[in-house]
Amino acid sequence: MAGAQAASAVGLLLMAAGLLQCLAVAAATSHTVGGSTGWTIPPNATFYPEWAASQTFAIGDTLVFNFATGSHDVMEVAKSDYESCSTANPIGSTITTGPASVAITSAGEHYYICGFSGHCDAGQKLSITVASSPSATSPPPTSTGSDGPTPPVTPGSDAAASLLPSGVKATVALLLLISLAFLP
Repeated sequence: MAGAQAASAVGLLLMAAGLLQCLAVAAATSHTVGGSTGWTIPPNATFYPEWAASQTFAIGDTLVFNFATGSHDVMEVAKSDYESCSTANPIGSTITTGPASVAITSAGEHYYICGFSGHCDAGQKLSITVASSPSATSPPPTSTGSDGPTPPVTPGSDAAASLLPSGVKATVALLLLISLAFLP
């Protein structure tokens, strides 16, 4: 009997570890900067600030800058360089090939500009705030694709399950089956 209980405990631990991994994978959000407009000289100076205000950014998310190679680039810069549109001191390497994906790896303020002459001054710059940890009261993250933001989904609804990649669904199902095999 003790062996069956130990096997059951191991099965439950494996299931819990797998579920935690699945949740971490499902929680990351890909944000297409500017939605269907992409990373370009915007139609007005408030375009990127308004887009950023409609998003919730977290560590582990990705920014996707859609632009034509040779027409734009992406530079992360300090706040003062963002405000002055200075390209003199980029943080890291300038990304010159589009589309470009930038992983969000730290909390705080992040600033991005296009380094092509006149583009930043014309409003092609992005400022985002990344929370140090998700709060219980913050809205769920949304993904912005070519058709704009995807509405938040209530956990536990059928729509919430449809947002999970099929590989995550298969992993959860397998873990549940394994755990059932270890139950007395």
